[in-house]
Amino acid sequence: MKKTITSPTRRAFLASASAAIATPALLSATRAYAATPTLRIGHVSPRTGPLAGFAEADDYVLGAIQKVFANGLENNGKTWNVEIISKDSQSNPNRAAEVAADLILGDEVDIIVAASTPDTVNPVADQAEVNEVPCITTDCPWQPYFFGRNGVPGEGFASTYHFFWGLEDVIGAFLDMWGGSGVAKNVGGLFPNDADGNAWGHPELGLPKPLAAAGYSLLDPGRYQPLSDDFSNYIAAFKDAGCEIVTGNMIPPDFATFWSQAAQQGFNPKIVTIGKALLFPSVIESLGDRGDGLSSEVWWSPNHPFSSSLTGASARELAEGYSAASGRPWTQPIGFKHALFEVVANVINRSEDLEDPEAIVSAIASTNLDTIVGSVNWANGPINNVTKTPLVAGQWQKEGDAFDLKIVANSAAPEIPMTGELKLLG
Repeated sequence: MKKTITSPTRRAFLASASAAIATPALLSATRAYAATPTLRIGHVSPRTGPLAGFAEADDYVLGAIQKVFANGLENNGKTWNVEIISKDSQSNPNRAAEVAADLILGDEVDIIVAASTPDTVNPVADQAEVNEVPCITTDCPWQPYFFGRNGVPGEGFASTYHFFWGLEDVIGAFLDMWGGSGVAKNVGGLFPNDADGNAWGHPELGLPKPLAAAGYSLLDPGRYQPLSDDFSNYIAAFKDAGCEIVTGNMIPPDFATFWSQAAQQGFNPKIVTIGKALLFPSVIESLGDRGDGLSSEVWWSPNHPFSSSLTGASARELAEGYSAASGRPWTQPIGFKHALFEVVANVINRSEDLEDPEAIVSAIASTNLDTIVGSVNWANGPINNVTKTPLVAGQWQKEGDAFDLKIVANSAAPEIPMTGELKLLG
């Protein structure tokens, strides 16, 4: 059941405030009378805290987008200036909600976007929904986005839209990767007590049923608290059960703790495939030689055969541009952060009335755009307000002094080429 919202919407708040202070002089300065009106885009991501890896490339992506938007965007024969206001969620859901409310009520943004796990996406989308502000989000599997916000299939949401892959896709990619490995089908599960962990470990909607159907035995010792400092009980349970595969969804600090304690306690699985924590080169590098052979989902890479609708750049060109500018390896969120603004630009171009939030929402819902992460088309989604992008699986393999994320399983998205073969740990 959805909770009842008693706070006023942004529209009602602004209407009452305007009625109280409006004068002809003030009205003459409003957007409606401006020669070149401005559209404000709010952006929320975890610049700091344990999820900061997701925002590592934010400055680069936002800087490039602002250059593209510098001369304004066209809508119905008029040029609109576009201002992007970015705020840090600090990897905290409460802070994400707070800065989203600031953007909506204080900065009066016309569209809000967010990315990077349910801890950022859900509170931002909830604030947008309550305040009737158009919202586009990504970088979060669709089940924790939709069901984590008490979405009702067939009804969905009024103002908030999401593009990414789902748990069915990550499960399929993992099974595809493990299928030819020859290891025992005993799997240890590591699921935190948070929105992602509860979704991945859910007995009906998460990993247990599909793994069982594929002949795997999943040992789930229960939820651990994020930023836990002791995984001894989990490691002992996995050893006793003969688990040769470990999977789950963790933030980087938790995986680092688990993996260090696994070495200390003599637990040596042959495959370790963890969502979220193992996405980032910086995390793998911090693990040293024990990063070699770890595996995860791959949402985006330089080898993805897509290009930007804004700049024409290929996935490889975008990734290499970031590396050249930063001196750092490419990271998966780069493509999706860029794609967020591809969709925003397309919506701005197509909206019938940029003064009307409902018209902007209508333009979002009717999006059919080929982006640098694949097609974004909400007419083709698995559930209301959601559309999916392709997913493959990859493994970090050390080459000389550097790690490379090899795509080792692609049966669900054969258009994304394989670049390596799975090797077992140890």
